[in-house]
Amino acid sequence: MERLRLWLALIRWDKPVGSLLLLWPSLSALWIASDGRPSWWLVVVFIAGTFLMRSAGCAVNDVADQDFDRAVRRTAQRPVTSGKVSTREALLVGAVLALVAFGLVLTTNALTIQMSVAALLIAIAYPYTKRWLALPQAYLGVAFSFGIPMAFAAARAEVPLLAWVLLLGNLFWVLAYDTEYAMVDREDDLKVGIKTSAITFGRADVAAVMASYAAYLALWAAVGWALQLGWPYFLGIAAAAAQAVHHYTLIRERNPAQCFRAFRLNHYLGLAIFAGVVVAYGFRT
Repeated sequence: MERLRLWLALIRWDKPVGSLLLLWPSLSALWIASDGRPSWWLVVVFIAGTFLMRSAGCAVNDVADQDFDRAVRRTAQRPVTSGKVSTREALLVGAVLALVAFGLVLTTNALTIQMSVAALLIAIAYPYTKRWLALPQAYLGVAFSFGIPMAFAAARAEVPLLAWVLLLGNLFWVLAYDTEYAMVDREDDLKVGIKTSAITFGRADVAAVMASYAAYLALWAAVGWALQLGWPYFLGIAAAAAQAVHHYTLIRERNPAQCFRAFRLNHYLGLAIFAGVVVAYGFRT
């Protein structure tokens, strides 16, 4: 029972926010790609696959970052960092979860299977980008947005330009919320020597976060306009924009606790847009 508790802590089972941040844009893309009528099985595949792959990613990330995490107060007691779960055990847990997710992908089509391999490689590489990339959050944006082209691949067996526009918009959202997350640990990260967007942006961090929210919402609004999704979709965009403004009030003083709160609230922003997509297509049928 103790091992199970440690494994659940390893994969952040008690912290589903990360999975939801992956899930809402993926489901939004699946609805758009399917003209509002996705198959129930694809919905199951994307929901289960999202939670499984995010869990596997947490295990890999903790192995890659264990030396850094020991020097950060918020992460010092993670299972791998504290030595309660070995590197080999964590990698094994991650591999099993990834294999189960891959088993689900095998029920789709060849293009989706190929893209899932690319998604896995991108996710595995992410922890190491913090060693050399000034904006690793931008790279994370690709990793956390790859469910969008995969949704189009699964629903249409093709990935049109529309999917990449949605991915680009979502990348800006990831940059916004993960910069908020990085603002929490900025002082520790400076001591450790890793790179984050919060460090790179410096005193322009709040402005960069808000500009990223604006770019995300503008690109997704443009897609909704082009697809003529109507008022329900734009009501979702407006609700997301109102939340982004609220986030400004939370992060403007750069208080770590408030920045972390802003990060955790982001999945409601994604949920607002997903709800707008579902209702918009519901009005069409």
